[in-house]
Amino acid sequence: MNIAIVGTGYVGLVSGTCFSEMGIDVTRVDVDIQKIKSLKEGIVPIYEPGLEDMVSRNVKAERLHFTTDLTEVLNEVEVIFSAVGTPPDEDGSADLKYVLEVARTIGQNMNKYILLVTKSTVPVGTAQLVKKTIQEEQDKRGVSIDFDVASNPEFLKEGDAISDFMSPDRVVVGIESEKAKELMTKLYRPFLLNNFRVIFMDIASAEMTKYAANAMLATRISFMNDVANLCELLGADVNMVRKGIGTDQRIGSKFLYPGCGYGGSCFPKDVKALIHTADKAGYEMKVLKSVEDVNAYQKMVLFHKLNKYFDGDLKGRTIAIWGLSFKPNTDDMREAPSLVLIEQLLLAGASVRAYDPVAMPEAQKSIERKMLGLPIAEISYAHDIYDAVLDADALLLVTEWKEFRMPSWGVVKKTMRNALVLDGRNIYNSIELKEFDIQYERIGGQTER
Repeated sequence: MNIAIVGTGYVGLVSGTCFSEMGIDVTRVDVDIQKIKSLKEGIVPIYEPGLEDMVSRNVKAERLHFTTDLTEVLNEVEVIFSAVGTPPDEDGSADLKYVLEVARTIGQNMNKYILLVTKSTVPVGTAQLVKKTIQEEQDKRGVSIDFDVASNPEFLKEGDAISDFMSPDRVVVGIESEKAKELMTKLYRPFLLNNFRVIFMDIASAEMTKYAANAMLATRISFMNDVANLCELLGADVNMVRKGIGTDQRIGSKFLYPGCGYGGSCFPKDVKALIHTADKAGYEMKVLKSVEDVNAYQKMVLFHKLNKYFDGDLKGRTIAIWGLSFKPNTDDMREAPSLVLIEQLLLAGASVRAYDPVAMPEAQKSIERKMLGLPIAEISYAHDIYDAVLDADALLLVTEWKEFRMPSWGVVKKTMRNALVLDGRNIYNSIELKEFDIQYERIGGQTER
C-alpha cells in the first residue's frame, strides 16, 4: 500500500515513520528543501526517543521516501495524510492556510481517486471546507474525479510517540463513505491485530474529539493546580489529596499531578482554538477560560515563591534552573513554563544558569526570539546539573527529566551559595532534603525550612 504524508513536523514525521515500519510505502512531502535534504541524510529535526533509528532503518529498506513536490506522487498513492501546521492566530483561531493549500494542490493535479485524511488538529467543519476547496479546483479544470475526505486526529504524547502510535489505546476516524472506511481499516489493522480499536464516526465528531480530549486533560491539570494552591493556604498536602481522589475509579489518577503549569504544542493551542470556535458559535466556554487563567497563573508560581523568599529582592542573584523543555523526553520549547520563569527572573534583575539534557539549543533559539530587549546575556547554559547550581542562590526544578530525580544532595549543598530548592514538579522527598539542611518548597505543600 502506498501513502503520502504532507508535513514533516512532529505529527507527520512520527506517523509516516511508524506506517513505514509496518511495511507501508510512505512518501514524506514538505516544501522545506533543507528539511527534506536533512531527512534524506538521516538527520531528524526533532528529538523523540527511537525516532532517528527508525527513520534510518526504513530509508535503507526503501519504504520511506522524501520529496518537496506533492504532485510527483499524486498518481501513485491511495491515501494522503495532511499533517501540516495549524498555528494559532492572534485571536486563538487555527490558521488553516497550509491545510487548504494542500487541498488546492490535490484538486488542481489529481487524476484518480484519492482519500485525503486530515491528521492536523483543525476546527470542526474543516473537512467540509477542504472538500469544497478540492471540488472548486476540479470545477475550474472541468473534471469530475471521485475523492473522499476523512479526519484522523492524533493523540501522541511527546516522548512516548512511537509507542503510542505503534500500540494505540484507540484510533479515531471520521469518514463519510464505505470506501474511506475500508482504506482506513486496511491501514490500521496491522497495528491492532489482537484488538481492533478503531472508532469510526462522522467527521465533525472526530474533529471535535481531538479538541475535547486535550481540553479535558488540560482541565484536569489546571484543576489540580488550583487545588494545590488552596492546599498551601489551608495546610493540606496536595499529594495526599491527589492519592485520595485518584483511587476513585470515576476519577482515576492520570493527569492529576500539580506543577508549574502545562505547555507544549497541543494543550495551549487547542484550548484557545476551542474557546474561539465556541465564541464564533455564540457560546462561552467558561470552564476552559478558567483553565487558561489558572495555567497562566501557575507558570508564575515558582517565581512568586522565589520572590517572596528573598523579600522581593532578586537583583544580582543567580538562579539555577533544571529543565527547560515543556516536558521530559523532548526538546519542544513551545509554551514552556521555563520561558515565562526566565523572563520574570531577567525582569527582576537576576541572572539565570540553566541546564537541560536535550533542549538547551532550542531553548536558546526561543529565548533569543521571544525576549527581545531583555538582558539575555544574563543567561548561561551549564554542562550538567552540578555546574548549573554553582554559586546559585536557589535551584528551581521545572522539568522532571529522569536524571534530575536522584542528585547527590551533598554536592548540591556544597556547590550552592544558598541551599534553597523550589520543586515545580513535586518529585523530591522533603525529609531527605532536610537531612542535608536544604530549604525546600514544592507545589501544594507546606514549606520545609
